Amino acid sequence: AIPEKLSGDYPEVLEARGEVYIPLDRFEEFNGRQEAEGKRPFANPRNLAAGSIRQLDPRISAERPLAIFCYGVGEGGEWYESHSATLDALKSYGLRVNPHKVHEDIESVAEECAYWTRERASLGYQIDGVVVKVNSREQQLALGSVAKAPRWAIAYKFEPLAARTRLTDIIVNVGRTGALTPQALLEPVNVGGVTISRATLHNEDYIKEKGILIGDEVIVERAGDVIPQVVRAIPQERAGNEYPFEMPENCPVCGEPVSRPEGEAVTRCVNARCPAQALEHIIHWASKAAMDIEGLGEKVATKLFDLSLIRDAADIYGLRAEQLEPLEGFGEKSAENLVRAIERSKEQPFSRVLFALGIRHVGSVTAGLIAGRFGGEDLLRGVSVEQLTKIEGIGEVVARAVVAYFALEDNRSLVVRLMRAGLDLERTTGASQEGPLAGRRVVITGTLSRPRSYFVERLEEAGGTFTSSVSKNTDYVLAGEEAGSKLERANSLGIPVLDETAFEELLS
Repeated sequence: AIPEKLSGDYPEVLEARGEVYIPLDRFEEFNGRQEAEGKRPFANPRNLAAGSIRQLDPRISAERPLAIFCYGVGEGGEWYESHSATLDALKSYGLRVNPHKVHEDIESVAEECAYWTRERASLGYQIDGVVVKVNSREQQLALGSVAKAPRWAIAYKFEPLAARTRLTDIIVNVGRTGALTPQALLEPVNVGGVTISRATLHNEDYIKEKGILIGDEVIVERAGDVIPQVVRAIPQERAGNEYPFEMPENCPVCGEPVSRPEGEAVTRCVNARCPAQALEHIIHWASKAAMDIEGLGEKVATKLFDLSLIRDAADIYGLRAEQLEPLEGFGEKSAENLVRAIERSKEQPFSRVLFALGIRHVGSVTAGLIAGRFGGEDLLRGVSVEQLTKIEGIGEVVARAVVAYFALEDNRSLVVRLMRAGLDLERTTGASQEGPLAGRRVVITGTLSRPRSYFVERLEEAGGTFTSSVSKNTDYVLAGEEAGSKLERANSLGIPVLDETAFEELLS
């Protein structure tokens, strides 16, 4: 669907943006081949398209019946005066664009939306709405954007596809972050060509607010025509044997008590050794942003976990080369390289270890703030919410999450085993007292070219201090794209605002 060479008078640099999809007839053909080969068919075109463009092997993607509609231009977009002119130009270059209309008034737009609500089934592909955009590029620039959403465009979403069935039971799944999510078991029902037997119920509050009982007749919708969810019960159909759902007090996988922090809707298992979360914790632990163990990526971690060679992060430090060599994908050299990478990770500072533990709400920057005040033994002995919130940049939500984590015996045991393995759990030394930014307090906000932790490390190496909120005591604000309220406050207080180039000049 994308030509190898553009045609017409195209600019030297052109970043065309679009949406990949699969036509319905090609989807049916593909599923027919899947079934003929004894393979499982895909549920819908959207799942197949999304999975196809995520494939690491381009040969697999090439076998899939992918198509594309281009809908805009990134770099190079300044050449066009309007959105319609942009689409017309893309079409002239040989790129595929969706048929579009320019409307003179909002009444005409409303009529167009109503038309496609009625006629959506006549298209050769699935849609879940209509996008309405301001045509003038000048007006688009004047309107600007809020976070990632432009003020000059909006989606008119169709009513979700829905059907009626009976909710036979509610089970609880434990996700990779420990979230306990209620899931409805349903009498199978067809919704928009897909048979639905399970649907999300979001959380405990959602079930109570909707008054849903186990055994109810319910309405099931596919949100965005994809995700099945129970949207309401039909109480007038009750026979009297329906009963309410109760969230378990203990994790259904590991049996540890669950936690629902005040003000949050989600109940969680905070046991880091819970089997439902264990593999994801290991993958996070070894990642580049955490302990940076080269060679222990998702594929290798999954293999070692499935073979029961590792069950948690501490087990990684007991791996030996002779255990790895016989495994598929390993040889003598690769096994030794992995063991050396594991050994090197012991040199990571406690701030990295704390982030790698995967405590909810504790990112790399937050971990650095905590590690600058407390060491591993301090946290094991027990610190209070009040002690943690005295650290500038640490709020009550983060503090409660840290206290809850170290209150669990399994988590404490894991940290003790990591200490015995030789990891550095000493309090991270604070910022240098010397350097071009010694004594300066800097707030970092917005989207930058590198992870925020990179700029925090550079700042602290230069003697500066990272703070999370803008005040009269702030010396500089490093602002990336889409910086919001912190940038506005800095401007109102007259605090110097730096871009990345100015920040590097300060450091030098």
